Amino acid sequence: MNDTITAISTAVGNSGISIIRISGDEAFDIAGKLMKLSSTDVEKIKTHTIKYGHIYNEAGIVDEVLVSFMKGPKTYTREDVVEINCHGGAFITKKVLETAIKAGARPAEPGEFTKRAFLSGRIDLTQAEAVMDIIRADSDYAIKSAGRRLNGGIGDKLKPVKDSILTDMAYIEAALDDPEHMSLDGKAEEIRENVINNINALNNILENAGKGRIIKEGIKTVIVGKPNVGKSSFLNYISGEEVAIVTDIPGTTRDALLQNVSLGDISLNIVDTAGIRETDNEIERMGIERAKEHLSDADLVLMIIDVSKPLSTEDKELLAEIKSKKTVLILNKTDLERGLTDEEYKEFSEFNLVEISAKKRIGIERLTEIIKEMFFNGELDFNNEIYLSNLRQEGAIRRAKESLNMVLESIDSGVSEDFYTIDLMNAYNAIGEVTGDTTSEDLADKIFKDFCMGK
Repeated sequence: MNDTITAISTAVGNSGISIIRISGDEAFDIAGKLMKLSSTDVEKIKTHTIKYGHIYNEAGIVDEVLVSFMKGPKTYTREDVVEINCHGGAFITKKVLETAIKAGARPAEPGEFTKRAFLSGRIDLTQAEAVMDIIRADSDYAIKSAGRRLNGGIGDKLKPVKDSILTDMAYIEAALDDPEHMSLDGKAEEIRENVINNINALNNILENAGKGRIIKEGIKTVIVGKPNVGKSSFLNYISGEEVAIVTDIPGTTRDALLQNVSLGDISLNIVDTAGIRETDNEIERMGIERAKEHLSDADLVLMIIDVSKPLSTEDKELLAEIKSKKTVLILNKTDLERGLTDEEYKEFSEFNLVEISAKKRIGIERLTEIIKEMFFNGELDFNNEIYLSNLRQEGAIRRAKESLNMVLESIDSGVSEDFYTIDLMNAYNAIGEVTGDTTSEDLADKIFKDFCMGK
């Protein structure tokens, strides 16, 4: 981290303002060159101040700018940082960046600013991942959850477990080295109690792992139903835009249509599928097979039923097929005269029901309430709970738990203390992988390469 890096930190495209970030030991000197400041003027610049001026290259003025100067360690990377606020045109932004590179800065790799914050100890790995989760968040729940992780929520939850394991390992090692002054008599039972408490703490974190994925990535949702019940109209309704073709011709939707939809705080990754029915059309049949594949992989099934017509054999077969899934029945076309009998309504008793008119665009509020109840028990607690955001974090915690369970087995089998320090160390290292304390350089590189440029 000896060199000085630079990148565009704002979205590429035309806008009011763009920001070019520079970080490293030479950040102030490079900014001074760009603004034609003397070395004396650069030395006089106070930290966390903004200076008005112009960026120059060999041909003259490049742009009129405001430049923020921030001296480490009270910066994002803990290095000296300069942020150039220039006009937001794509061309002029690129021109300012090129000028910074010619003045001595190296183009930053994706995620390199956050990687430097991690390597300098300003943030742990879960906080680094939370930075990108905030950038990519598409719901209020996702922002709140990532915000908790960015503030160190996961590390705070894991620290007592890690400290407890380290204390037990240290005592065992010290007692083995100096048995005359430190005794292991009765220590196994004390360690056993500590391990049980630590396993319980990890279980509490893992309990919310599924919710964390859903908050971050959205609920995998599949819209199913027979042809012409209003699946595409329903998708257009909840999307707020015309994303699907709507006609009176059965089988219009032949392939799966993917759409991300926000219902208040909730993000749904929706797949609108081909109407499920018997057909001789090869293309439509392939679409129906894909619909069934998406159905098996779904977190949530929204089955659309046309209430203006009696239940068909296809409706009943599909109802039987989705019984084991988290399902909401969308009773559509309530603006028309009801064709379903009271007896047919009884077949819906095991399901959550929402009555809507996709055409008139009414009834969606109840669907949002039901989904919240199904997946989040009505609301999520962001004050006391933290939610893991990816399989890397979850996998490491599960490995730590497995190692602690092996310690319990060793204690219960009566083996000597030095034997189960191996599993204690494995648990300690696995927890360290979550926060990055024991993460390999290759894994860290892989994580940061998924970041956007300039962050």
